Amino acid sequence: MKNFTAIFDMDGTLVDNTPYHFKSWQAFYKNHGLGELEESTYKTSISGVPIIETLRGLFPDADEATLKGYLNEKETYYREIYAPFLRPINGLENFLSEMKDAGVKMAMASSATMEDINFILNKIPIRQDFEAIIDGSRVTKGKPNPQIFLKAAEELNADPANCVVFEDSLAGIKAANAAGMKVVGITTGHKADQLQPSNLVIDDYSTLTVQKLAALFE
Repeated sequence: MKNFTAIFDMDGTLVDNTPYHFKSWQAFYKNHGLGELEESTYKTSISGVPIIETLRGLFPDADEATLKGYLNEKETYYREIYAPFLRPINGLENFLSEMKDAGVKMAMASSATMEDINFILNKIPIRQDFEAIIDGSRVTKGKPNPQIFLKAAEELNADPANCVVFEDSLAGIKAANAAGMKVVGITTGHKADQLQPSNLVIDDYSTLTVQKLAALFE
């Protein structure tokens, strides 16, 4: 079996929190008189993109301190809404254990803030499965730029061509393709035919195996 490295996005990929991020953005838009946020706009333009990038686009004249305040406001909404429902995507924990037992190196590469990552990992005991965690502050360009995935590969001394990325967002899939990596799309936010080009599309981790992933590299 060919050796490979796995890189996981977090939001919508390890946890199905996309609907709660959408609700928190809706609340934020309402609070700031930005009009109604359509789900299609959220999925194509906001999901997968660093929050601070979205906020800079919404408030081009705001200084960094003001933007940071907006970011904290949006994230507070999100954590309050999502906390009662926080759980891993079906089959995730067993799958990560199987990968670790098979000696697959794994990293997390998320546009989220470290506070957000800790919010998830403090509730789901999978932190020890990842040899590297790259958050949005560690890169200068967000998805769809491939920088975050290339940084994760670099931290694990992995050749990008031997990496597979797990992603739910269109921006993330573009970033993984631009990095020259294999892609597994997960259907938490988009239908399978929208998650293209992907090498494999899954609904959850319950039927995924190390062998199926290794076959992508043969």
